[in-house]
Amino acid sequence: MPSCVLAYSGGLDTSVILGWLMDEGYDVHAVYVDLGQPCEDREAILKKARDIGAASARIVDAQEELCRDFAFPVLQWQAKYEGNYLLGTSIARPLISKKCLQVAREVGADAYSHGATGKGNDQCRFQLAAEALEPNIRVIAPWRIARFRQLFPGRTEMIAYCQEKNIPVKASTSKPYSSDENCLHISYEAGKLEDLGVNGVELVDFGMTVSPRQAPDQVERVTVGFEYGIPVTVNGQACNAIEVVRRLNEIGGRNGVGRIDMVENRFVGMKSRGVYEAPGMTILYDALRVLEQITLDRDLMHLRDRLAPEVAEMVYYGYWYAPKLDALFAFIREAHRHVTGEVSLNLYKGNLMVDGRSSPNSLYDEGIATMEGGGSYNQDDAEGFLRIQGLPGRVQARVTPRIY
Repeated sequence: MPSCVLAYSGGLDTSVILGWLMDEGYDVHAVYVDLGQPCEDREAILKKARDIGAASARIVDAQEELCRDFAFPVLQWQAKYEGNYLLGTSIARPLISKKCLQVAREVGADAYSHGATGKGNDQCRFQLAAEALEPNIRVIAPWRIARFRQLFPGRTEMIAYCQEKNIPVKASTSKPYSSDENCLHISYEAGKLEDLGVNGVELVDFGMTVSPRQAPDQVERVTVGFEYGIPVTVNGQACNAIEVVRRLNEIGGRNGVGRIDMVENRFVGMKSRGVYEAPGMTILYDALRVLEQITLDRDLMHLRDRLAPEVAEMVYYGYWYAPKLDALFAFIREAHRHVTGEVSLNLYKGNLMVDGRSSPNSLYDEGIATMEGGGSYNQDDAEGFLRIQGLPGRVQARVTPRIY
């Protein structure tokens, strides 16, 4: 009997797919990659897989790896897809593929299946990552198979299937939006969120953050320490990568930080609406930017900022295991060699405000920058600087005068 590894979340889609793959004649090995999903009962998920009939079901803990090796390099790039999305789901997918392929190698499976829709981005991320790591793997994407779609034309039929099989799922016909969770964020899409006239932030039952209106009426101060552009302390306490994210999720979450509602351009060509919450990562992006302002050379920072959308695009599309991204990550490690220091932020009802920053490698020189008299900057030097800078413009103005 052929065997298949299924990236199993325990949600509606993968619960149905597990049963369907068995009907297709596969021994199915369910792999729940633990990425710090904040709102899930892991043992209940494994029990559900076994009850459905999985040949095996296991949890693979990848929380530290997700933060340390995947999220933090993207953080260093300040990469946000289309200026807003912090890529929480995009970052996780290649790691899930990696872990599932490791299990496939162990159990001798020649196929890898996932529950991503044929209309979305995740199918790209899962498959591009899997084929880059194991070019001979056979990827089974049920949503791209017509007979599967005929059985399950919509979420209503899938929910009915689970009810018939006594499979518990969070989705229901009265609350039909989909969510994806990990320690970096939670995303919400589909169902009523497809109506752009609906207020998504009011519709969604958020799992990580309170509403800014319900956040405390006093400011909370948080201090994050970085070494070489990597966060290593929270409020003076040393933390590993997952601890940094967890603690900042708690702090940011209770202050209503990190919610967005956006319409984005999917890799497959359509626009889609997503609601996201990412309290800890939102704090980290802001804090690192503040530290970079005093430790990064101007031209280096500007180059990074020009390249950041390219990194965000590659991560969003699913090209994680690609030579170009390897090279870009090597670049950012070098660029952040001196990005060490601490940043304090004040959090208040969804807002982040700088309270202080310091670094042993600070390039800020008060003696040069001061607007007061004296200092080590000679303003006479600016005369020649501007004459040289203005030379091309003066020549151009003589040859082709502008009308004004």
